[in-house]
Amino acid sequence: MSQSKRPGVTEIHVPFRDVDMNGRMFLASYISYAESVLASFWSSRPDVDDEPVYSPSKVSCMLHRPLHYDEPVTFTASVDKIGVRSIGFLIAVETSDERAAEVEIIWQAHAPEDRSPASLPEETRDWLYRFLD
Repeated sequence: MSQSKRPGVTEIHVPFRDVDMNGRMFLASYISYAESVLASFWSSRPDVDDEPVYSPSKVSCMLHRPLHYDEPVTFTASVDKIGVRSIGFLIAVETSDERAAEVEIIWQAHAPEDRSPASLPEETRDWLYRFLD
């Protein structure tokens, strides 16, 4: 995967390993690439003392049209929702000027000690607002 200058943007050509016998990309591959792009995006966040632990509570993929072998694709992570204790991400999957799919991932914040619900740190919240769609 090639990274762009903006965090959370990756360009690929659909590899052969990610397509079925009809040449269409597996649904699980959309989610796998989206999670990788989100990890790249998340790694650029500011350091926060006593940061909560984040875990996914929802992952879904809306397929508009299937991608095919060797098709150029751009995955772009953005922030969709910012809650008190959760963050909603939307990863756009685009080819040419067409949106092929969208992957929605929601993370819940938990206290590291006992995994109880925790609020998002203010520094993280401020950083997330820069990427809110």
